[in-house]
Amino acid sequence: MTSALRRAYGPFITVASVANAIGTLVIFLLVGIMNVDVIARGLFHAPLRGVVEVVIFSLVLIVFLQLPDVVRHDRLTRSDGFLAYAKVRWPNLANNLSRIIDTAAAIFMGLIAWTIWPEFVESIETCHFITPPEYGPTPSGDFFVDLSAAFDRCEYFGTPGIFTAPWWPAKMAIFFSTALCMVIFAFKAILGDRTPHLIDKNDGEITESPV
Repeated sequence: MTSALRRAYGPFITVASVANAIGTLVIFLLVGIMNVDVIARGLFHAPLRGVVEVVIFSLVLIVFLQLPDVVRHDRLTRSDGFLAYAKVRWPNLANNLSRIIDTAAAIFMGLIAWTIWPEFVESIETCHFITPPEYGPTPSGDFFVDLSAAFDRCEYFGTPGIFTAPWWPAKMAIFFSTALCMVIFAFKAILGDRTPHLIDKNDGEITESPV
């Protein structure tokens, strides 16, 4: 049973790692934009428009894309001084307490995902990607023209005329992240200290010792 759970846990580990890598790419992109802004300000006295909005929007993506992998590696900020002491003196008690904490965390992550889902659906519905729009130009039949018009209709974040971006990708990232964190916490609660940090993609065997 435990071996089957470990194998089932493997794909979620892979997804968390990929999301973490995407979040890292967003960080590099953000650093590049900020460096260009600094150079443009210093040399040409012409700062990039909307850098503040880009930073705020990017931070949402970075935090939630990297959160599942942080949870997987037990790097989420928490006060675990007592648990660290208990693992030495009373390992069974520490393991049971960790399971209880992970169960509570899974519930809270599930509640966040359940709360943000309607907001994500409502946000993406404002774009009218499929349904006829309530206002604006009627579909022209040209895919790219209609897609651009749909993005213009989306609920947006930012300042019109400076920088705007649809809100639904950020809300989708929040839902995806919290739902994945819920699953990871659930596996941790079930497997306890036997939760593997790394599972070989080829045969599903543990290649790194558990926490």
